[in-house]
Amino acid sequence: MDQIADGGELKRARLEREAGDSHRPSGRGHNNHENSQEKGSKNRKRDEVKTITRVIELEGIQKNYRIGESEFAVLKGIDLDIEAGEFIALMGPSGSGKSTLMNIVGCLDRPSGGRFILLGQDISQTSDEELARIRREELGFIFQTFNLIGRISVLKNVEVPMMLSGVARERRRSRALELLESVGISHRSDFSPSNISGGERQRVAIARALANDPKIIIADEPTGNLDLKNSEEVMKILSSLNRDGRTIIMVTHNPEITTNCSRVIRLRDGRIMESAS
Repeated sequence: MDQIADGGELKRARLEREAGDSHRPSGRGHNNHENSQEKGSKNRKRDEVKTITRVIELEGIQKNYRIGESEFAVLKGIDLDIEAGEFIALMGPSGSGKSTLMNIVGCLDRPSGGRFILLGQDISQTSDEELARIRREELGFIFQTFNLIGRISVLKNVEVPMMLSGVARERRRSRALELLESVGISHRSDFSPSNISGGERQRVAIARALANDPKIIIADEPTGNLDLKNSEEVMKILSSLNRDGRTIIMVTHNPEITTNCSRVIRLRDGRIMESAS
C-alpha cells in the first residue's frame, strides 16, 4: 500500500445516504429522407454504445498534496481508458501513486488537474452529493482490511449499502442472502464478522460490494491479508464476476494473482510506465 505521502491508503468508502416532423416529403424523396433518418439513428446508437462501453476516461490526471509550505506531485499526467468488462490490475512500488489513483477512480478524492469521465459523466462537474450516489450505486469497494462492521451480523453488513439506498427491508434481506450464497458464506449469515476467518470476511466484503449491483468493482489489495488458499478462492470469485460482465480494477503487489487480468498497468513515480495485456 502506498504511504500517506503518495495519497494515503484507499480511504474507507464513506457510508452516507448519500416528439415527428409533420411536413414529410412524398415519393422517392420521402424514402430517401426516411433512409437518411434511419442511418443517422443507427450511427447515433453506435456512438452511444461506444460511450457506454468506455466506463473510465482519464486524461492528464494530476494530483498534488501540500505538506506545510511544500507541494508534492503524486500523479503526473495519467492517461488511461478502461472499457466495460475489463479486469485491470494496477501495480507498482510503494509511492508510485497506485492508491492515489484508486482514490480518484473511486470518487473518494478529486484530481488537482486533468479530466476524469466516469460512465459518461464528467466528474469535475459533479457535486459532492452526486459523488456519494455514484459511490453508493455505481461502484463496489473491496478493501484489504475488509472494513466490516463488527457490532452487526454478516447479513446486516451486506444489507448496509441497500439500506442507504432506500431498499425495502424484505428485499434487501433476500438479496443479501442470495449474495452470501453466491460467495459460499450464507451459513455464516448470523455470525459476527469478528467470529469468522479472514477468507470468510473477504467473501462477505465481496457480497457487500455487490449489494447495489454496481457496474465497476474497485478492489484494493483484496488478497493482501489472506493465505494462499483463500487468495485463490477470492480471485476465483472476482474472475467469475468479471466473466459475468463486471469491470474490475484491482491494486496489487502480487503478480501471481494477475493471471486472469485483461491488462496489467504498472505505475512508477506518478506515471504509467507500462500497460500490458
